[in-house]
Amino acid sequence: MRDVKPILWKGGRLELLDQRKLPFNETYIELRGARDTARAIRSMVVRGAPAIGVTAAFGLALEAARFRDGHLHDDFERAASVLLAARPTAVNLRWALERLRATAAALGENVTPESLARALRRQALALYREDIAANRALGAAGARLLSRGDVLTHCNAGALATAGYGTAIGVIRSAWSSGRRFGVYATETRPFLQGARLTAWELVKLRIPVTLITDGMVGAVLASGKVGAVVVGTDRTAANGDVANKIGTYTIAVLARRHGVPFYVAAPTSSIDLDCAGGDDIPIEQRDADEVTHIRGRRIASEGVRVFNPAFDVTPAELVTAIITEQGVVRGGDRKGLARAVRAAQLERGRSTSPGRA
Repeated sequence: MRDVKPILWKGGRLELLDQRKLPFNETYIELRGARDTARAIRSMVVRGAPAIGVTAAFGLALEAARFRDGHLHDDFERAASVLLAARPTAVNLRWALERLRATAAALGENVTPESLARALRRQALALYREDIAANRALGAAGARLLSRGDVLTHCNAGALATAGYGTAIGVIRSAWSSGRRFGVYATETRPFLQGARLTAWELVKLRIPVTLITDGMVGAVLASGKVGAVVVGTDRTAANGDVANKIGTYTIAVLARRHGVPFYVAAPTSSIDLDCAGGDDIPIEQRDADEVTHIRGRRIASEGVRVFNPAFDVTPAELVTAIITEQGVVRGGDRKGLARAVRAAQLERGRSTSPGRA
């Protein structure tokens, strides 16, 4: 199967697979700087916390070509602010921009716009490669947990939500590659239909059997006894193990607990926010009412109806069986385990960029 490539970086050009047009059209759009990258993130051309972070890094690196000599710091912060405001819940966005900020600071005061732009491009490319490597390691770590029954997943945490390979779908495809055979239940994921449009499309491409269900069918599917595990992604995991993910995740976690089904979260360490104490501190993005009242531009609800449209909800750590990272599996709610995983990833990145290993 040809791998899905949501982000293309070639010859200093950034192209994104336009996920709004999937599964019917596979078209790429070119981005040229911070503002159009922020628009692409906000309008869901690209989505998924890891993919947003990597895309923002490339967008900032592109913008650096316009930075003015003598105003590099101000221009950097202005561009970073534009990107940071695009979507507030996914912590990878801030994490990636902080990585680029550290890169810029390390160059010192006498840096030229050209050398800064080159350094930021190198760092963005490093983030891209690290994300794919982390997803593969995470997938391998979580594959052994899928030991029985089918798997249920919510929203899209596949290659499309990352630089490549996927987090929750990475676990599923790694288990499948190891010889395990099972089916996947994918929720449609109202209102933006990421499951119907994206996850089902990816799994069909991977030739992994997938059954599409509406969000309201989860309880019936779990009650059937066919599902051996739920695996979802995360846009931000707090220090205490609370998990922010696509709206509807909390409901699924409650139902999984009711039916004795393990609930696993695939979380690259880049999405673990140790500065965030718990789920109450995670900002929840509120999106446009039209996403609920319209489908593909056609109104399905009465004029004048009120709409509540949070993009994410928070699943308490007590409902999470385990969190799967590229550094291994951490028991749900294990603060120290999450902190160890983040530190181990930081040390590994430090070694990979030390002299002699660039």
